[in-house]
Amino acid sequence: MRRLVPLTGIAAFVAVWHVVVALSPGTLVPAPVEAGRALVELAEKGLLVRYVVASLFRVTWGYLAALFVAIPLGVLLGLWRRGERAFNPILQLLRPISPLAWIPMAILWFGVGDLSAMFLIFLASLLPLVTSTIHAVHGIEAQHLAAGRNFGLTHEELVRSVVLPAILPQLIVGMRLTLGIAWLVVVAAEMIAVNSGLGFLIVDARNAGNRYDLVVAGMILIGVIGVGLDLLMRQLERLPSLRWGYATG
Repeated sequence: MRRLVPLTGIAAFVAVWHVVVALSPGTLVPAPVEAGRALVELAEKGLLVRYVVASLFRVTWGYLAALFVAIPLGVLLGLWRRGERAFNPILQLLRPISPLAWIPMAILWFGVGDLSAMFLIFLASLLPLVTSTIHAVHGIEAQHLAAGRNFGLTHEELVRSVVLPAILPQLIVGMRLTLGIAWLVVVAAEMIAVNSGLGFLIVDARNAGNRYDLVVAGMILIGVIGVGLDLLMRQLERLPSLRWGYATG
């Protein structure tokens, strides 16, 4: 019964949506039934799976590339305070710049296509992940690092055996937030830099005779997939490998 409570909120929202549209004759906003039919239409044409896969493909590779760069860089700067002081002005300068401001440069460097979108996702994910990793490293108890050094651990062994397990819980939170940012950016990037994906679906539907039922269908897909991605990241917090991190964090 408890699991059904969130569904009541969704049902209430759909009911209000239906009533508002019904009381607004001539509105371009589609009713819930029309949005549902649009989803069926996308599925029948084979576009639903194609566009969802295209968006997830770009998010996956752009996000993984950011993880590959940001976590080692964040650990390095978190442990190397002098390096952090040297690079912090650059990080603070770049952080307020919206990833979408890089769209012209992305198209100039990579052309119109997947690489441009992946580059924008990479930029959107990189700085938040670096910042989260640095803060997580700063939160490690000094005695844990000192104990590792007293046992004669090399720098690589210290990072692998002490630092990474200790920062994982906080890092997972940063990864969850960053993945949400990446999903927002891919939709916006697809409206400009590519010719497939859910962002492209929304723009194309608007331009193709004001198909707002398809626009809302695309919005629903974006929201549902975003929730699914967040739930997937939450599962990482339950991994047994995180227990040591929670105990020492």
